[in-house]
Parts: sequence; C-alpha cells; structure tokens
Amino acid sequence: MAEHDGPTAEATFGAGCFWCVEAVFERVDGVLDVSSGYAGGTAETANYRAVSGGGTDHAEVCRIRFDPARVSYRELLSILFQSHDPTTPDRQGNDVGRQYRSAIFWHDEAQKADAEAVIRELESANVFTAPIVTEVVPLEAYYPGEAYHQDYYARNPTQGYCQMIIAPKVAKIEKVLKEMGRAR
Repeated sequence: MAEHDGPTAEATFGAGCFWCVEAVFERVDGVLDVSSGYAGGTAETANYRAVSGGGTDHAEVCRIRFDPARVSYRELLSILFQSHDPTTPDRQGNDVGRQYRSAIFWHDEAQKADAEAVIRELESANVFTAPIVTEVVPLEAYYPGEAYHQDYYARNPTQGYCQMIIAPKVAKIEKVLKEMGRAR
C-alpha cells in the first residue's frame, strides 16, 4: 500500500472471512494498509487454529489504517455494509461460526456513534429485509493473523475459494467504489 506522511486513523471490522474483507478494503482509495487478524474474544491470544475451532470467541477481522482526509470512517462503514450480509448472525455464506460474525470494533466514541447512526439509517431506510445483527463493540485487543493470511487474495487469485467467493465480491465492490469515487 502507499506511503503516507499525514495523520491516519484505524477501523476494525468483522464481516465473515477476513480474506474477503481484506480484498474489499485494499481497493479503497484512502486506505493505507489492511491487516487480517482476530478480535472480540475472551482469549488473551489468538491464532487461526484456536479461532476456527471456536474456543476463543474471537472473530476474523481486518484492521484498516486509512487517511481520514481522503476517505471518512462513515464511507468505510458504507462500504462494509455493501460488502457483506449484516443480517445473518455468525455466518457469511458457507462460512459458519461465531468467528465469522458481523462486527464493528470501535476505536473511540466517535466511531461508536457513527456506527450506531449508520445502522439506524440503514434500518430506517429498510435497506435489508431482515434486522441488522452487526455487533458494535469496543476494540479491546487486536491479534495479527499469521503471515500466510495477509494479502491472501492478491497472492492466491486462482485458488478455488478466491475464485468462487472473493472474486465476485471484489467485482461487485469495485462497481460500488467507482460510484462512490473511492476506487483506487
């Protein structure tokens, strides 16, 4: 990702498989870095085996470092809600389990307020046919994912899961980003 000298901010989102979330946000103009990892559980550490086994209560998440002068937190929230189904508890497509939950891990009170406001706006506008179940909780700890999970789609575009699940999501979100004026 691009070098940046000015102020930055961070967002942390869970929206199913972190490979998908990472592939989406790496395409957003103003996003400086995306890191796959784990957050939201009770264990004091996390790794893929423990999280996927369900024993930690952590979610697969992406920590997104961004330039708030180029892309706002609310715009990131808009992209998040257009890139996954926030109405299915503990599931995104065939990925099932609490580690795949829809979650916004806020870093400060302003992010919390924005997340709650966006959810209210989406529900008032009946954007989804079912209630939004996205958790809005404070980020207490973030655990980076293993090296082989970082930039997974970019490094493995022909892998089966990437072709069947991530590629269509990326194609959809690239159209959204162009409409928003946020495509790289």
